[in-house]
Amino acid sequence: MLINKIRLLVQAFSFLILTYGGRIGINLGYALPCFACPYVAGCGGYCFLMFLQRVGIFGIAAYDRIFTYIGLQNLLWFLIFAVSAIILSKFWCGWICPFGSLLDALSGLRKKMGIREIEFSWTVRTMIKPIKYIFLAVILVVPLLIAFLGLSSDFYILFCKICPARPIMPIFAGDIRRFGLEYSNWSTLIISIVSVSFAAITIVGSFFKDRFFCMVCPMLPLIHLFNKLSPVRFVKWADGCSGCGNCQRVCPMDIREVHLEKKNGMVMTEDCILCTQCMQACPENNVLKLQFFNKNIFISSRDYFIKKFKKAVGRKNE
Repeated sequence: MLINKIRLLVQAFSFLILTYGGRIGINLGYALPCFACPYVAGCGGYCFLMFLQRVGIFGIAAYDRIFTYIGLQNLLWFLIFAVSAIILSKFWCGWICPFGSLLDALSGLRKKMGIREIEFSWTVRTMIKPIKYIFLAVILVVPLLIAFLGLSSDFYILFCKICPARPIMPIFAGDIRRFGLEYSNWSTLIISIVSVSFAAITIVGSFFKDRFFCMVCPMLPLIHLFNKLSPVRFVKWADGCSGCGNCQRVCPMDIREVHLEKKNGMVMTEDCILCTQCMQACPENNVLKLQFFNKNIFISSRDYFIKKFKKAVGRKNE
């Protein structure tokens, strides 16, 4: 079975569990390293970013302006996030994240319709990627501003309020209310306008560009903090690389470091989502490897490349 089919099955299973699992008693907690939105009624667990904003960095609670007793429960959720990020690394992004799976579905629809993907210049890509650090700063700094500088509570869990998953994912639970505007005051109105606009841009952008939102996702740098501790390894044998550039061309995250790397060793960058597209497109044996506890999960091979290429050509000629 092609690894793409395995990944699709994992994505479908994860989407169902994380979106509807709560309806059958599944509760995976508040520390998932993926965009499982708590605004979805009956979800099976949700994103660590909301918990991080509620508790605040160093255990500061934005809503009461005091240092809170972190306690065993809060510490436990921090540890669960860290351990989860260490064990599965970017598999959370490319295989488990329900919002990421939705973005892949939109891209798949575009491909079925025969519409070509929009390509950004490297200048534009370079300009876009730092946005995730701006979002991360919002997540970490706004709770401090609320706690100590009296910032309005309207900005509580600000990132969640503007996150495109907030209005989009509840649709799968039959809830479209998040696409409405909030008129309580000027700040809530502006936040809701930003939220709806960002969601609309994400939907359209994700149809025309693979993993459009993932380029600015603040979860990527958080997970990457634990990369050196993870048993997941994405390794390149640079000596066997022919320099064809296939890995760069097929990457949904527009990563070129894998292609440019001239030394043997780890090549999993901060933006990598471990989708394995580059490994599948590599025509050389053993050049790219995905490993777990030093055991090979997938290895690039000429036979696999030819098999996949023949299937692609066959579909094109049908």
